[in-house]
Amino acid sequence: MFSGGSYDDVSRWLRNFLTAHAKRVDPRMEIVMEAGGDLEGRGYRARVRLGERLGEPVTLEYRDVADNRGTLAWCVALAARIHELAHSLLAAGSPRDARVR
Repeated sequence: MFSGGSYDDVSRWLRNFLTAHAKRVDPRMEIVMEAGGDLEGRGYRARVRLGERLGEPVTLEYRDVADNRGTLAWCVALAARIHELAHSLLAAGSPRDARVR
């Protein structure tokens, strides 16, 4: 597997990873990465978004993501965290958001 990478490389990987796992809950889910501020170059803050609603923020340190993105157990735990946030956002939706599939 792979670990390490520049801040931007790790950011791209993280966005893709989180998006893939959020969309497994519902294809309408998106990931919003909050850039700049106190985390610039040091970490990331991401939220699951469904329409206009945003989930709770997930804050991750750059070094933690870079060192562990090649570790299966770490990735499984992060995927589970995103699934939980996506499910709670979906459950809190309005009747208009619920669609028969």
